[in-house]
Amino acid sequence: MADVRPFKALRPARDKAEHIAALPYDVMNTEEARKEIEREPLSFLRIDRPETSFPEGYDMYAPEVYDKAKEIFEEMIASGDLREDTDSHYYIYELIMDGRSQTGIVAVCSSLDYRSSVIKKHENTLAAKEQDRIRHITALSAQTGPIFLSYRRNNVIEGIVAQYKKEQPEYDFTADDGITHRVWIIDDANDTAAIKDCFSRIDSIYIADGHHRCASAVKVSPEGFFMSVLFPDTELKILDYNRVVKDLNGLSESRFFDRLRKKFVIKECGSLPVHPWKKGEITMYIGGTWYRLMVKDEFVVNDPVEGLDVSILQNEVLSPILNIEDPKTDDRISFVGGIRGLEELARLVDSTEYEVAFAMYPTSIQELFAVADAGRLMPPKSTWFEPKLRSGLFIHRF
Repeated sequence: MADVRPFKALRPARDKAEHIAALPYDVMNTEEARKEIEREPLSFLRIDRPETSFPEGYDMYAPEVYDKAKEIFEEMIASGDLREDTDSHYYIYELIMDGRSQTGIVAVCSSLDYRSSVIKKHENTLAAKEQDRIRHITALSAQTGPIFLSYRRNNVIEGIVAQYKKEQPEYDFTADDGITHRVWIIDDANDTAAIKDCFSRIDSIYIADGHHRCASAVKVSPEGFFMSVLFPDTELKILDYNRVVKDLNGLSESRFFDRLRKKFVIKECGSLPVHPWKKGEITMYIGGTWYRLMVKDEFVVNDPVEGLDVSILQNEVLSPILNIEDPKTDDRISFVGGIRGLEELARLVDSTEYEVAFAMYPTSIQELFAVADAGRLMPPKSTWFEPKLRSGLFIHRF
């Protein structure tokens, strides 16, 4: 059963929260981070992307870069921009995007639960990415980016959260990307005990996003705890994660379509972008035209991994037709998060940098749970979660 505990968060002063809170370090490159810090000098990206304090081209993994993160971190604590709570709490974190709200519990979770698969993953991690965050956590003696977890909704937790959300929030701001962030502090001992008890009765929690941050935090503190935001499954929305490919592997367009027709029913849709309507359907943009690809019934697979639409695309198109065996390493394929829209796929193909684009029906949270419950892994880039959790709102000191 899950060991999910309250903790003493190090967090921004109330009037500084909207200036400090920043998008996760791994959704932007160094240049984008520099521009954001120029716009917002208090941005937590100064700590999460400390190479921005050095000249362009500087080795972002140099020891002095991590030392700089520690220096800035300690300055923010000394100045009072960041303050640690005197008591342990659960925190409520609500994000609102395009009118849709999702609300989670900020807490610390057991590294032992991760190692025993009470907390389940659906992706592998890369050692190089882990090492960067391990060095960052070690330099600061703190975890700065929360792990995005999900669990099957619980009526008791839901009721407690609803009561607190009627009160004035500790933080309430809308970031420059239009996402509203609100935070409440759970300060009643009975509510705290009830939430802890509810989680102790939950036998499975799932990593939605942040596999590398999670693996890194566990390795730094193998028997300790790592900071997370836990969301009920009913409030999460997964966006599509789409693909663009540079060439047709030497095939003519007509021969490419002949190969596709062996496994798919194809319908021409015109020049305007079209989303897949349902699971088992992929839309494709090539030669200025959109098409629906509907997998034929005889090729539908009843398997938690092989039955995913991203697996069908990989197994029936990318690998056998386009000769993309490993999408993680093949430079002929790129991935485009659904937040960027289908227009971005068309733009990339029309620019002639890519020859064909595939738009996916979003993987569901239930499919993610099924893969993790089976102890299996999803193909790379299967899920895109929005909105992103802000870094710097909550920090867990080891």
